[in-house]
Amino acid sequence: MGRTSRKKRSTLANRAIIASAALILGGGGLAAVNVYASAGEGSAGSPHGRHWQQPVRQASTIDCPEVVDAIPEVPAPARAEVDRELAAMDTQITDAYREFADRRDRMAREPGLAENTVLGPLRARRTASIDRIATAIGRSAKRPERLGSLAPCSMRADDDPPEPSQDPSQDPSQAPSQDPGNGGDGNGDGRDPAPSGNGPEDSDFVDIQSVQPDAGRPARLRGASRGTFTTECGRNENGKFNPDNVIAAPGVSNGAHHMHDYVGNQATDAFAGDDELAAGDTTCRNQGDRSTYYWPVLRLQNGADENDADADGGGRDQNTGEIQTPAQVTLKFTGNPTGKVTAMPRFLRIITGDAKAFTNGDANANASWSCTGFEDRQLKDKYPICPQGSQVVRSFAFQSCRDGQNTDSANHRTHVAFAQDDGRCPEGFRAIPQLVQRIVYDVPPGPGFAVDSFPEQLHKPVTDHGDFINVFDARLMRKVVSCINSGRTCR
Repeated sequence: MGRTSRKKRSTLANRAIIASAALILGGGGLAAVNVYASAGEGSAGSPHGRHWQQPVRQASTIDCPEVVDAIPEVPAPARAEVDRELAAMDTQITDAYREFADRRDRMAREPGLAENTVLGPLRARRTASIDRIATAIGRSAKRPERLGSLAPCSMRADDDPPEPSQDPSQDPSQAPSQDPGNGGDGNGDGRDPAPSGNGPEDSDFVDIQSVQPDAGRPARLRGASRGTFTTECGRNENGKFNPDNVIAAPGVSNGAHHMHDYVGNQATDAFAGDDELAAGDTTCRNQGDRSTYYWPVLRLQNGADENDADADGGGRDQNTGEIQTPAQVTLKFTGNPTGKVTAMPRFLRIITGDAKAFTNGDANANASWSCTGFEDRQLKDKYPICPQGSQVVRSFAFQSCRDGQNTDSANHRTHVAFAQDDGRCPEGFRAIPQLVQRIVYDVPPGPGFAVDSFPEQLHKPVTDHGDFINVFDARLMRKVVSCINSGRTCR
């Protein structure tokens, strides 16, 4: 799959317009505006010219149980088919969300329309995919039972918590949370405003200066591995993008339904296997590092279209706005506060964070947001509003413990783990070099930017995530481990 290019970045002039239009900091509050109205939605989300009859929060998104988390270990012969079906289920949700977005207002007025046109057909497609997953696993192992209970999805409002165990028999045409009062976010007459676009909302941003500094890290023991190794792989200046996810959806074009930035290995797309990655070119200065590093792009909402406005992963998946090239990208491998680290195996795959954390809940969320000069203050579920002269910082501290056997797992999580609060790895896991990514952006202060996401995730900051495939050669990996364990600072 060829890479997507883009046009020139936004100018300082239109950045100033965004900043002045979006930021209102009177008393620490924000203007109640939606800064991410998606292309193709027309006036579906606009409250102007309508009289709202129901004192309920209008549904904002589709909430579906995460099937991959309920699947037992997948036998090797079934892995490819299961991955394809899981990716197909993501596409089913994306298609259903588009249908919902086009008819959101009618669904708020007509009970039953959501079930007939969105949730019912989605449930049927998910049931068929789940049955194919169970059949594929059943050919080589015991067929999993009760997966079919995960087929029904529901609708919920933007500010309702995820309810994965929600009774699917309830009326799905209503948002799952009703509030006859104002609740602090309505119009003052008991009617909450309709959502506009597909996020983020003003409440997704917070002034970084109002955030309390974080607690310190675990104390380092005498045998701690204190060194670091930094690999320099650029900022994606050459503009390599695609909406694939070779880890979670190998062999599936547009498996992510959002655009990714790539640095490092230039062969990375949905169809790149280990051999292709081993032979791929790299943007890393040290050619012994052909690893793949990728994350969702960050876009500026300034009314300008990218050249993916009518492409998969872009406008077709409700990701709009100008893609921002990072001002700085730092890729650093660090040690463990309680002991030495061991080498990562080649082609180890790690996903950190959860691209579906808005509907799944934040158990696997792991991205942090901050501002230069304030990095002792970290946000998990909000975008930062940085003061003038400060830049936005997003960071990922990857899992740093490995099970000692696998380079991947069926849910792409259980083969690696985070260290415990005291810095030690869980039982059965051993410490490996911890990848810490720090990505800095020069964007206007205040609301006006967001990361790409699956459309139903509404571009929430909690859905941010990072992906890594280790393609260090053996010699360089030995150097990484030696530097970290001996307390040196290496590049």
